[in-house]
Amino acid sequence: MTVETPTRFSPLAAWQDPLAQLPTGVQVRELPCLTQLTLRVEPGSTAAKAVEAALDITLPGPVSAEMSGDVKALWMGPDECLLVAPDGPADDLIGRLRAAIGDEFATVTDVSAQRTTLALSGHLVRTVLAQGCAVDLDPRVTPVGSCLNTLLAQAPVTLVVRGEAASSVWLLVRSSFASYLATWLVDACTEYRDGDG
Repeated sequence: MTVETPTRFSPLAAWQDPLAQLPTGVQVRELPCLTQLTLRVEPGSTAAKAVEAALDITLPGPVSAEMSGDVKALWMGPDECLLVAPDGPADDLIGRLRAAIGDEFATVTDVSAQRTTLALSGHLVRTVLAQGCAVDLDPRVTPVGSCLNTLLAQAPVTLVVRGEAASSVWLLVRSSFASYLATWLVDACTEYRDGDG
């Protein structure tokens, strides 16, 4: 008996053209269907060290992200990380992690369908996000590697600073808020269409 893999759809498939037509100071592209796993593990525990060894990364501390490897680790809470990997079978990664953890206490849950990821870049990113986000994106406050759970235009997002002065960020947003957030981004960029700010 053949088991078919379910087809995954991007919640922003209809938004590719509008997002591509933003002013040159803000580029937005969706990174759809990334593998996303919630890892619950006590920091510094034997299980945490086993995960780090299996992924060849260091799990991040509070409000930070480890973005250097194929599997990114985003801090979500005191004993929770979101592991983000390229699109592909999550079962392989889950299997590796569970084998590494063994009998130690930790949980790994596939939450890939829960969110989509928007990659924003350009010199206007910080200015545009400031219109709807209370987080101070000044590099002295939120340097590269910062990872914050916050609101953007009242939509819950995980914001990861990837470039100096927030010139490159990831926004992870729940699929149910994705179209709303895309609408907000297009609207927030309207004043920059004729010039580049």
